[in-house]
Amino acid sequence: MTDYPTLTSNVETIALGEAAAGAAFLGDTPVFALADGQLRFGDGAEGRRVPAHPDASILVVASDGRRIVTGGDDGRVVATDETGACETIADEKGKWIDALALHEGAIAWSAGRWVRTRSAKGEEKSLDIPSTSRGLAFFPKGYRLAIAHYNGATLWFPNAGKPELLSWNGSHLDTTISPDGRFLVTSMQENTLHGWRVADGKHMRMAGYPGKTRSFSWSHDGKWLATSGADACIIWPFSGKDGPMGQAPRECGVRVNVPVTRVAFHPGALVVAIGYEDGLVMLARISDGSEILVRRMAEDSKNARISALAWDARGARLAFGAENGDAGVLTLPKSHG
Repeated sequence: MTDYPTLTSNVETIALGEAAAGAAFLGDTPVFALADGQLRFGDGAEGRRVPAHPDASILVVASDGRRIVTGGDDGRVVATDETGACETIADEKGKWIDALALHEGAIAWSAGRWVRTRSAKGEEKSLDIPSTSRGLAFFPKGYRLAIAHYNGATLWFPNAGKPELLSWNGSHLDTTISPDGRFLVTSMQENTLHGWRVADGKHMRMAGYPGKTRSFSWSHDGKWLATSGADACIIWPFSGKDGPMGQAPRECGVRVNVPVTRVAFHPGALVVAIGYEDGLVMLARISDGSEILVRRMAEDSKNARISALAWDARGARLAFGAENGDAGVLTLPKSHG
């Protein structure tokens, strides 16, 4: 690993003591959601801990930069702000929260075969879906939700009209919408991605993954989609009217037989942060493939996989967390920011 240029000296290490279920920045403050139900605020050895889900585990995490929203195996959806104040958004009476999505003050969550939305004004709507959903995503414009489930995805305007079904056989897991709202992409149990062009339902298949894709990230310009699920970060081009069809993806951060577990595009540059099964974190620039090491692989690779990656809004800092409780915050030197 000595061949990489390195930013490891710019990382402040943090011992979480628990697996990281997710990470976010609320303003300038890094926040880690922990498997034991707590949120850990701040850098440094101490940090502040907030029991968002006492005596429960955090399963899913989402953030809009103003609050971090967590769903637990206690059936609760909890929104926590920068001060550490927690608000219970929903209580599904012990049903596990399977997925979360946020958009401009609205929140969506799934529990069992129900998807519920709460608008920015506090109005709640519910939809019964064909099977459990592990993937929710709001469209960038308008109050519209995409829901991944068995045999396809459903598009739903909570305030209007009948849901629209996009069919494709198989088990659809996570889902994401392109920043321009033109494409919907799901990851599948079958180690492939499936996409639809929203305007006409045209299908797109993105295959060749040795494992499941559980992490997506769009570039700031919306032209690239970074994905986990292989021993490289696979980046699909979405600038054309047919998305990635007929085009080969790019590969960044290739490490033979070491799976990529998390990806996170920089909010303002064509640079992607990549986390791996063995705890290593790197940055890769997609224009020329150049790579910079952020964190070396863990000495003990057991449970060392990177399970959380998040940039701050300015793209000056990157938080990462692992399943073994290791974590850190990279502050980019000014020349890279």
